Amino acid sequence: MPKRVDHAERRTEIAEALVRVAGRHGLHAVGMRDVAAEAGVSLRLVQYYFETKEKLLLFGLQYLTQRFGARVATRIKDSGDSPGPRATIEALLMAALPTDEESRTFHFLYTSYALLAVNDPALAAQPFIKDPDAAEDAVTGFLQQAREAGLLRPGVEPRLEAAGLLAMSAGLGTGILVGQRSPESAAAVLDHHLDRIFHGGERDLPTRPTRE
Repeated sequence: MPKRVDHAERRTEIAEALVRVAGRHGLHAVGMRDVAAEAGVSLRLVQYYFETKEKLLLFGLQYLTQRFGARVATRIKDSGDSPGPRATIEALLMAALPTDEESRTFHFLYTSYALLAVNDPALAAQPFIKDPDAAEDAVTGFLQQAREAGLLRPGVEPRLEAAGLLAMSAGLGTGILVGQRSPESAAAVLDHHLDRIFHGGERDLPTRPTRE
């Protein structure tokens, strides 16, 4: 009896190959043939699942986002049973910093996607900004929780601070990637700005459970 093919698994394997080869050579230099060779499959199979390079790149972006989400979830879990808003935001921001091979690849490729979308009509037509918007909404929500609990300093506006923290994290990540600063100095900058937003002693206070 022929072995049943798991199409979702095969698509994920191809996406993983895309990430590996793009991490070595840059997203702009990757072709479908390169990905096929990296995955150990035929070019025809890659074309069967994705048809065009643009569709392959978009699936790769979704795959990267899922991996980042899992990375954030792990950091939050490591923060304790009931991490507070500050610890949760810190986990998200720190997960985005390129401090190991996986996070360096994520930052490098995600930035590359943004640059490609500027001039590629197919990529630009996609909802590329929905994931950064989702991150901003999440951080804003945690800051609003903290404000309701009296944990923020006077005058802090959650939406503006969320946008600023995420932009700062992205810029610090690029600085690490090009060797401008160390991961430790980037973490210190983020911690300094969180101290500016939060009162002291918040880390022991839990976040409010989110509704399903």
